Amino acid sequence: MSRKLFGTDGVRGCANTYPMTAEMALLLGAAAGRYFRRDGSAAHRVVIGKDTRLSGYMLENALTAGLTSTGMNVLLLGPVPTPAVGFLTRSMRADLGVMISASHNPHQDNGIKFFGPDGFKLSDEAEVEIEAILAGEVVPAKPENIGRAKRIEDGRGRYQEFVKTTFSAGLRLDGLKVVIDCANGAAYKAAPEVLWELGAEVIPIGVSPNGTNINDQCGSTYTKTAAEAVVAHEADVGICLDGDADRVMILDQSGAVADGDQIMALLASRWAEDGRLRGGALVATVMSNLGLERYLAGRGLRLERTAVGDRYVVERMRAGGFNLGGEQSGHIVMTDYATTGDGLIAGLQFLAEMARTGLGATRLVRQFEAVPQMLKNVRYGAGAVPLEAAAVKAVIVEAEKMLEGKGRLLIRKSGTEPLVRVMAECEDEGLLIQVVDGIVAAVEAVV
Repeated sequence: MSRKLFGTDGVRGCANTYPMTAEMALLLGAAAGRYFRRDGSAAHRVVIGKDTRLSGYMLENALTAGLTSTGMNVLLLGPVPTPAVGFLTRSMRADLGVMISASHNPHQDNGIKFFGPDGFKLSDEAEVEIEAILAGEVVPAKPENIGRAKRIEDGRGRYQEFVKTTFSAGLRLDGLKVVIDCANGAAYKAAPEVLWELGAEVIPIGVSPNGTNINDQCGSTYTKTAAEAVVAHEADVGICLDGDADRVMILDQSGAVADGDQIMALLASRWAEDGRLRGGALVATVMSNLGLERYLAGRGLRLERTAVGDRYVVERMRAGGFNLGGEQSGHIVMTDYATTGDGLIAGLQFLAEMARTGLGATRLVRQFEAVPQMLKNVRYGAGAVPLEAAAVKAVIVEAEKMLEGKGRLLIRKSGTEPLVRVMAECEDEGLLIQVVDGIVAAVEAVV
């Protein structure tokens, strides 16, 4: 049985539209509660966090109703980063963690992500089982066994104290002026406070959420706002998080951007020097730049590639015993510290290198020369299957022939949005543009 409801990162969609309705959230909560209460024992608990989207209130209440109806005790964290839910699920000995967020997507979207008792995102197999329960009849708890709900006031504070322990006790951020863009999202309080407590002069932006401005011209997917702030304030560095703070982009003094590949290259080489990089490898997805692979090979290190999605990166890391991985998009996974991507901790690791080496951000944001890469997205309507069209397939075959021996091509459906993503890499930029634009035009013609 394959998954129908779950995508690459939980269940996601437009708020108040299937599957992101209150009714569906209630049913999903009940199914997840039943899945984690299979042994019938008492005292099961679940922690629920959310970002700052307006629809988070609706989904939080619906999930709480579904979970308590099966006897789960619910601990409500309020707005916290996604990695905080992974951390607190373990720390609070919960059976299940839930994050209500659509990450970097606009405010209209929302999503529900599940974490197991170990703090890691659920496996495909577990999600299939939850869908199977959902498709049947969920047996509610007896009236005397209905769960309770309780709001946890210090969840964010617990996470902040943990985050600070990942920053070397021998280092401080005194003298560093840092722009932190929180995307009007889940880390709007946590990130500036942590940086200030570690000694930085903090210039916060994207810290005024109103329910509809999350990721709106700010954050890791729109670095222009932070870049302008870095230049205007003559800051030393900029850190851009996304709506749920599991992604990060780093900016130097000029506003130039270091994506996840550049950040991973810096950490991998540094950790290898210190003998901390387990397995002599970095785990990344098929989207990571060929330049990263060449950079690692030049240092005797390997790049292990996975399917797109930080959950697949984590699965490969756990299976192979690796401790560093991530995505070009800014998910940086350090299993020595966290069970999922953590933008704030990754940002602190970059700042630690600045403090340790005395080098400016400009020297650290560019670790390797990237191979020219182009990524374009084509949105399609409900029910469309553009990659199945004969005309599109023919154009893709021709493009692969053109790139053979010169570059690589990756075409896929997004697991979180109704998009076809067309990515290619090639040293010949003219050929790169020709190939990508040709495929995009073919897809657009059928959608």
